[in-house]
Amino acid sequence: MKPRKPAADASALASEIRPGQSLELLKALHILTREGKLNQDSRRKLKQVYHLFQFIEKLLQELPADAALTLADHGAGKSYLGFIIYDLFFKARGTGHIYGIETRADLVQKSAELAQQLGFDRMSFLNLSVAQSVDAPQLPARIDVVTALHACDTATDDAIAFGLQKQARYMVLVPCCQAEVAACLRETKALALARTPLAELWRHPLHTRELGSQITNVLRCLYLEASGYQVTVTELVGWEHSLKNELIIARHTGQKKRSAAERLRQILAEFGLESLIGVRFQLT
Repeated sequence: MKPRKPAADASALASEIRPGQSLELLKALHILTREGKLNQDSRRKLKQVYHLFQFIEKLLQELPADAALTLADHGAGKSYLGFIIYDLFFKARGTGHIYGIETRADLVQKSAELAQQLGFDRMSFLNLSVAQSVDAPQLPARIDVVTALHACDTATDDAIAFGLQKQARYMVLVPCCQAEVAACLRETKALALARTPLAELWRHPLHTRELGSQITNVLRCLYLEASGYQVTVTELVGWEHSLKNELIIARHTGQKKRSAAERLRQILAEFGLESLIGVRFQLT
């Protein structure tokens, strides 16, 4: 008599996949194998996307049930996140639209073909940079939710600028590869070392990179608060899954914090980063 291994495998798979999730979608995204199984890499990817979806789902549920919600996913890549959100939330809702924004034309085309294949007719994919999308006519004037999962370096800042322009109710950001501030710190290192002992924090190249990443996200949070958002910073998933692990969630309140704007200016001055005013941070 053959062992009942397939049933056990099916039970284990069911415990890892959310109820209502399309298995055909997961196969098309290569999260599941053709045989409907998870490997170690895809299990890690799925856990990360599901964990992020849990945060986004709570935000979406706070919005009116009859509203035609809009979500823009920046640096969409293969659109794992957009497809999962559509499948688990937008599909049953019957209204709303998801826009995937990606610079790689081949990925945009493949995502559009997959959406058509699955009947996800309220998904659009645009071959644009984040910066270009701000004024793109294909996008509506208002976007409810802006996401940017591992948008590299200044693409996260562009996503914030996009969210501000589109009067987003929520922004969900997982920053990645922050290099701009580190480059600015390197340029002014000699002057900073002569001016303040704090410059020892970024004297060595490794520390410059690490501190640059930390400062970048602190500045982003202050900028969001100064722009009328309540900000929460948390861990996305365990460090064993991703080193780029910081999750920034911003909720629009309309209450611009003057103290946040002042702190932002002070930190920029303290670290010799005034050149970013007007470039990354529009301060009045």
